[in-house]
Amino acid sequence: MDRVDDALAEAVARFVSKRPKTAAMHERAKAVMPGGNTRTVLFSQPFPIRIEKAEGSRLTDIDGHAYIDYVGEYSAGIYGHSHPKLVAAVQDALTMGLNIGAQHVREVAFAEAVADRFALERLRFTNSGTEANMMALAAARAYTARSAIMPMFGGYHGGTLYFTSGPSAVNAPFECVMGHYNKVEETRALIAAHGEKLAAVILEPMLGGGGCIPATADFLSMLRSECKARGIVLIFDEVMTSRLHPGGLAAKTGIRPDLVTLGKYIGGGMSFGCFGGRADIMALFDPTGAKPLPHAGTFNNNTLTMTAGRVGLTEVYTREACVAHNARGEVLKARLNDMFMRYQAPMQVTGVGSLLTLHPLGGAISSAEDAAKADLRLKRLAYFHLLDHGIYVAERGFMALALTLSDVNFDALETALAGFVERYRGLLN
Repeated sequence: MDRVDDALAEAVARFVSKRPKTAAMHERAKAVMPGGNTRTVLFSQPFPIRIEKAEGSRLTDIDGHAYIDYVGEYSAGIYGHSHPKLVAAVQDALTMGLNIGAQHVREVAFAEAVADRFALERLRFTNSGTEANMMALAAARAYTARSAIMPMFGGYHGGTLYFTSGPSAVNAPFECVMGHYNKVEETRALIAAHGEKLAAVILEPMLGGGGCIPATADFLSMLRSECKARGIVLIFDEVMTSRLHPGGLAAKTGIRPDLVTLGKYIGGGMSFGCFGGRADIMALFDPTGAKPLPHAGTFNNNTLTMTAGRVGLTEVYTREACVAHNARGEVLKARLNDMFMRYQAPMQVTGVGSLLTLHPLGGAISSAEDAAKADLRLKRLAYFHLLDHGIYVAERGFMALALTLSDVNFDALETALAGFVERYRGLLN
């Protein structure tokens, strides 16, 4: 083993020795779930932390260790844990009833709020971002009478739409022409070659799971013009990125897609997804139409999400709160990158506003392929180091800042990362 392997083995051993209850619970979980896991992103070797309590921006595991939560439930947890206004909204929903089995008033009020915020002509609710993206792609294929789609290498659009290194075996069986994020001419050529069969181009305007890498203005402009010229539906997956600007990242970039998908935080911490955009495309789902497309989902208009979502979007994460929150994220990113520069450490933080990713890597990062050059062992080493210092980030370095994070919490993150650089400086170069 080399020095990185040695350091990582030591960090893992220290992690295990401090968590006997977590280790025992993991063994128990393995007896009923494959690998003791029911959500891949939450798993890490040798076993993940196991949380017993969450409050504000603080997590406590079953062995009693407390952490500042920087994962933010991968963007769904923007409000922190048990925000009082959302707790009150849930209690209000309970007084109405949970399983209505009919249309109700609250879904209309929530739909109006979402449509207004993100400039959607028509929309439909789902239970997750995965469902939203699946339905948006189905709409595009029906609207264009074409079969193929273009996702991007490094993209992720839900549990049946993995493209981190090309299509996954668990994906829905779409014919895919893989685009190349931020590669303008290479992707333009692919669209030209396959345009007659392409129903949709789908991408996040900032790669989330791929490393918090923003799309360039030239790339988005090319996609918009090529899709318009060739009758291809342009879909922006804003399940995460909608939090980065009051009108979503599409509004910030000035590029208007044909369809937008939403999810995560907009449901107020409840299960939520949404797809919408152009009225003529969404009209395919109008039940009064000649041959309407079906759209099922027992919990699409569940009262918890409809109530908590509206309160969260209109009373907590308002347009003004959105601007302020993402400005704080930009300051944190600059602070961390300045610190890495002072140490001359080959590390950096990428992202926009309140969605950030830590990379143990120097040089420009403009695509998922660039981000993949990082030594994954160093990412794991940083993960364990931060846990030792009471900070929880995703093992891949992803951070989704919650509104409840304080300046003191930001100071703690910077101090812990400076300590990581000082401790492992010799391994980073």
